[in-house]
Amino acid sequence: MLKIETFPVGMLQCNCSIITCDKTKEAIIVDPGGDAPKILQKVTEQGLTVKYLLHTHAHFDHVGATAAVRAATGAKVLLHPGDQWLYDNVPMQGQMFGIPTEPTEPIDQAIDDGLTVEFGKHKSLSIHTPGHTPGSCCFYVAGENSFLFAGDTLFKGSIGRTDLWGGDQELILKSIKSRLLSLDDSTTVHTGHGPTTTIWQEKKINPYLR
Repeated sequence: MLKIETFPVGMLQCNCSIITCDKTKEAIIVDPGGDAPKILQKVTEQGLTVKYLLHTHAHFDHVGATAAVRAATGAKVLLHPGDQWLYDNVPMQGQMFGIPTEPTEPIDQAIDDGLTVEFGKHKSLSIHTPGHTPGSCCFYVAGENSFLFAGDTLFKGSIGRTDLWGGDQELILKSIKSRLLSLDDSTTVHTGHGPTTTIWQEKKINPYLR
């Protein structure tokens, strides 16, 4: 079975998700954005082996605990190359928001569209969805049910802001409509901030997608 735990971390309350194969206790973590002790406590209490740290994008609130979690777990750090410049400038990002940041660690593996990573009996598929940032990605995990980890591309009733570094509103709408709305309507969407939603709900209620 697949176990998913999503919880807010850091000063900007980024949603971090721990996705676990219950049979093997292998896990991936999406967007370890802060509060490393909180994340690591959950990993330790459940006896997990974390294989990958997947990043939907490289804004500082989504990578804040990456270095500490990598050091404690040995997990590989993955990011799309389109956001490398943002990752390299995390301290500058934090300064602009008046929030201190931790040093970043090197990327172990580049994410490209269609990349599949395995953890236990499960797989995560990368979907490149530029717009919020050039390298923004979503991660799709299928099982008895399907789940999408959308970062700041798609929110409940909204979309990611495009007034930050590298944002492009026309592109984010294209990414959502062409890559995400084609997923099964029942797909649960874990967003980068705020509550979960479904593809069906966003088709029906999201004013940006009409």
